[in-house]
Amino acid sequence: MKRLSMVGLFAVLAGLAGGGYWYWQKSAADAAGKGKAALAEGKSAEGAEGKGGKQVKGKGKGKGKGAPLVVKAVRATVKPMPVLIEATGTVEPENTVQVRAQVSGVLQSVMFKEGDRVKAGQQLFQIDQRALQAQHNQALAALARDRALLENARAQQTRLEPLLKREFITRQEYDVAVTSVKSLEATLQAGQAAAEQVRIQLDYARVRAPISGRTGAMSVKGGNLVQAAGGGAPLVTINSMDPILVAFSVPERQLGQIRRHQRDKEMRVEILNERTGTAQATGGLVFVDNTVTQQTGTVLLKTRVSNEKERIWPGQFVNVRIVLTVEPEAVVVPEAAVQPGQEGPFVYLIDAESRVRVQPVKISRQIGGEVVIESGVSGGDQVIVEIPQALTPGGRVRVSDGTEGAGEGGGKKGKKGKKGKKSGEASEAGAEGAAAQPKPAAEQAADGEAKPDGEAKKRKGKKKDEAPAPDAESTTKGAAP
Repeated sequence: MKRLSMVGLFAVLAGLAGGGYWYWQKSAADAAGKGKAALAEGKSAEGAEGKGGKQVKGKGKGKGKGAPLVVKAVRATVKPMPVLIEATGTVEPENTVQVRAQVSGVLQSVMFKEGDRVKAGQQLFQIDQRALQAQHNQALAALARDRALLENARAQQTRLEPLLKREFITRQEYDVAVTSVKSLEATLQAGQAAAEQVRIQLDYARVRAPISGRTGAMSVKGGNLVQAAGGGAPLVTINSMDPILVAFSVPERQLGQIRRHQRDKEMRVEILNERTGTAQATGGLVFVDNTVTQQTGTVLLKTRVSNEKERIWPGQFVNVRIVLTVEPEAVVVPEAAVQPGQEGPFVYLIDAESRVRVQPVKISRQIGGEVVIESGVSGGDQVIVEIPQALTPGGRVRVSDGTEGAGEGGGKKGKKGKKGKKSGEASEAGAEGAAAQPKPAAEQAADGEAKPDGEAKKRKGKKKDEAPAPDAESTTKGAAP
């Protein structure tokens, strides 16, 4: 009984040892298969890249390392360009009136709306005028009395004059009658003046617009008592809108240039809402201040422009462009072509040999997206407007026709189009040939796991050179039942 127990124990130990050895050998074979599968995937990726048209070492005739870089360039143009001075200005009305009450009273009615456009002489407010009307009637009554007295005095003088000639009365009596007439004439004139004054006060009760323009916000509403005296807020403010003034300042160094062209017909002042937009109004220079502001070193100028459609508004900040003259032959390049540098602006110029060189330039002025070059570039020169990262001075470049991208990966068209096409076909053929080659051993081993053990053993026997590990194969055959 004891002997049978020992034999069973040895059999169990032997089975465990054999199973562990077999599991170790299988793990080694799987690891080798995965390594070769990764190698096969790397080769397949290279074949796919070759098929996509990229350069593959030893295959195809793709673009070489020394091929010219494709860039986008334009030619510098020569055309008339204006000579400008730009500034920032403030719109101000030519006339501003603060409407105030000239007589005291209750504000009975308002005959306009805030912000309305009014004309000169249009009634805006009505102040209670009953007290003024009574004073006016009183003045008229006094005037009628003085007029009656004067008529009586004149009649008395007329009656006494023939009596004086006949010496029926003394000279003194006649002089008293003449004096009475003259006194009553003066009294009548004083009464007329008093009546006129009251009439004017009565007319002041009707508040009218002194100028044409646009009204602002009212500070007093209807029903409130307004006072003629005092420096309080006005009833309303009226600003004239057409024409309108724009005040701006320029540096004192530009004053001489402006004065030289001030009488030229070509000189004009344009008002713009945006610096690169279209002109909202155009006018002439109407005022140049007689002194330079010491704190800023600038000179105040004003222009008068038409504003019939009210495109600009009092108090608005606008851009001012003074067109002094027009330069007939100015060299112009796009703004994107000019690059900043430590020693000043420059452009990338393409010479006759299609090579790039750095060309320093001197900028005269910029108008919108165009830059006027004073020196450094001539009309017809090619300048690069889109700077690739691989661009280097002295390198060869080729100007793009707009249908291809820049860089070394793009194929060429025109005369070299066939060469690029053949290169792509060769790369594609290489990829197809790689796909037609026999599978690596690791892939075949992976396929063999899904098939019966007999077929896998036969394939391993025929292709010993492709086995994952020779030692593992022989061991596996020996261990197989």
